[in-house]
Amino acid sequence: MPSWRRFHAQLADHIILIAGSLFMAVPIYTLFAATTHGAGVPMMPRLDMGGNALENYGRFLTSDYGFSGEVTALTMLWNSLLLGAGFASLKLVLSLITAYALIYFRIRFASLVFAILLLTLLLPLESRFLPTYEVVAELGMVNTRAGLIFPLVASGLGTLFFRQFLLTVPDTLMESARLDGAGPFRFFRDILLPISLPTAGALFLVLFVTGWNQYLWPVIVTSEESAYTLVRGMQFFGRASPHGLMLAVLAVLPPALLVILFQRQVVKGLFDGSH
Repeated sequence: MPSWRRFHAQLADHIILIAGSLFMAVPIYTLFAATTHGAGVPMMPRLDMGGNALENYGRFLTSDYGFSGEVTALTMLWNSLLLGAGFASLKLVLSLITAYALIYFRIRFASLVFAILLLTLLLPLESRFLPTYEVVAELGMVNTRAGLIFPLVASGLGTLFFRQFLLTVPDTLMESARLDGAGPFRFFRDILLPISLPTAGALFLVLFVTGWNQYLWPVIVTSEESAYTLVRGMQFFGRASPHGLMLAVLAVLPPALLVILFQRQVVKGLFDGSH
């Protein structure tokens, strides 16, 4: 291909990418810009930044809201962080251990077990929330962080990713570890775990965003305002109110920034399994 054609092709690619990025980023920016102005400025999406961002968000994070007046935006932010991080961490640990057992241990009907695990992908929590809530209620975990996190962990998605990754690990690593006298636990800790970190890190980010954005299950399992997440707490404010816009910005920005900052690591971890 001639150099001028290559240049025009690259230019067109960059224009499309920039246009797509602006299409997704500008609405969020306009909402954030609207929340940085003083009280006398109409609360509407705008492009000009105000000088009251720190004051507005500082007051918003620490003020009491809700019908009880005992919950703050900072509390909801903390609950969202715990839900996202707890869900992602537990799911990673469970998925990696399960994939390790299916690949490296002689389990009868391992393929059948894996197929059953994959069936959980066809049964999301939204399709089974009534029996799940009954179990959570029987265990006394309603309005608790454990009740928010544990029911979301049961899925075969993480096991699928780790199983596919472990299948690419050369058998010579296991044979070398066995010759060195390493048992199953040491082989897992010293060899498989370090080389799985890129995949685990990428999957953690995807799962964190999934946990952070959960809405239906927190609505079902939490009735006390102290256990509300940011997404759950949006019912306190109108969509066009200043506090409603600030809560929407707080709910969108953390996962969006994580994806933007670590997108290259996510792609490499999920598809290459390396840095």
